[in-house]
Amino acid sequence: MHLSESTWTEAARAETDLAVLPVGSTEQHGPHAPLSTDALAAEAIAAAGADAYDGEVVVAPTVPVGVAEEHRQFAGTLWVSEDTFRAYVRETVGSLAAHGWDRVVVVNGHGGNVAPLRELCGRVTRHDDAYAVPFTWFDAVSLDGESEAAEDPPVDLDDIAMGHGGPVETAMVRAVAPDLLREDRLDEAADGAADGWGEWVSGTNLAYDSAEFSENGAVGDPREGTAELGAWLKERAAEKLATLLDAVAARERAGD
Repeated sequence: MHLSESTWTEAARAETDLAVLPVGSTEQHGPHAPLSTDALAAEAIAAAGADAYDGEVVVAPTVPVGVAEEHRQFAGTLWVSEDTFRAYVRETVGSLAAHGWDRVVVVNGHGGNVAPLRELCGRVTRHDDAYAVPFTWFDAVSLDGESEAAEDPPVDLDDIAMGHGGPVETAMVRAVAPDLLREDRLDEAADGAADGWGEWVSGTNLAYDSAEFSENGAVGDPREGTAELGAWLKERAAEKLATLLDAVAARERAGD
């Protein structure tokens, strides 16, 4: 059940305590990919994971703005502080729990959200009337060449790095919202992209903002991100999410 498409009377008939809450970001992804890339991925994977799960799941609307100040120099990027993000997601989880959907998987599509999501889900579980865990799709999907998916990946994953607006995210956009990808800007994106994230010395990243090391905000060659790779990544992420939903549904919580 997707809350954004349901009436309140339909929502009241949901017979589950499971919910997924997609969270993303509105931020630059190079000159070729939309600002909504992270939110689109989180929303699509949350829906696909709910479909793959053998049971009922409530799918909440996507939180579109996250912790993204590292992209502030690029027009259109929106961001909130970690404190604001944690408070907003926590209260959204609380409102889900108020209707009985008190086992929540927060489906994340943005790297800047990872640390605050882990902290706030722990706080929800320890102090609120709910159990919450974060699921970051690109962490759940193995890029080490070892596949548990029904089909082998369409490319050698050893040659693919996450990057930013690089092959992985470009592939995902091609899979979930191909009309939003600017195909005519892929060469421009590749020419101005950085090879890796940050400026590293002695295990320390000296850079805080992506503009410090990437001319156009991209990291990695987006031309390697095919629609076939995107479909495989989405399917595998959905499988991983469905497995996690099984575990969350079965888990005993303190006080239950």
